[in-house]
Amino acid sequence: AYKRFSELLPKEERESAFSARVPKSHILTLPELRANPFQHRICHVFSTSETGDDSMSFEDFLDMLSVFSDSATSDIKSCYAFRIFDFNDDGILERKDLEQLVNCLTGQGEESRLSSAEMEQLIENILFESDIDKDGTINLSEFQHVVSRSPDFARCGGLQR
Repeated sequence: AYKRFSELLPKEERESAFSARVPKSHILTLPELRANPFQHRICHVFSTSETGDDSMSFEDFLDMLSVFSDSATSDIKSCYAFRIFDFNDDGILERKDLEQLVNCLTGQGEESRLSSAEMEQLIENILFESDIDKDGTINLSEFQHVVSRSPDFARCGGLQR
């Protein structure tokens, strides 16, 4: 992990990789993130940057790798997946979050974009299946309940396409 992290840094900064921060643009070059539709959200969620630039420290990088590892529990994976899908960082998945989630999964092109009616129906279906307390949003425990019924989630982390 340290070798991979330090290779993302310019040569002159590699000696001090433990205290360096890798820019988001370099993190996004990792093969595991390059094609991931949630790559920007992943960097945002795992970054502890106080400047909001989504750069990563070595510790941030380790956290990210551990969550995506096969040995991470479904609870840990689902907690981070929830945070990644919570586009406005308000602690709940509401209609706008779900719309952005669907757009990330289907692509932004005209040929793949859902119509307004299709999007509305899909969001209604998601809420019908997931919104246990019927408040129009999905909280972390509701999300984890849905995930617990999906055997593929723990295996793939829920974030890979």
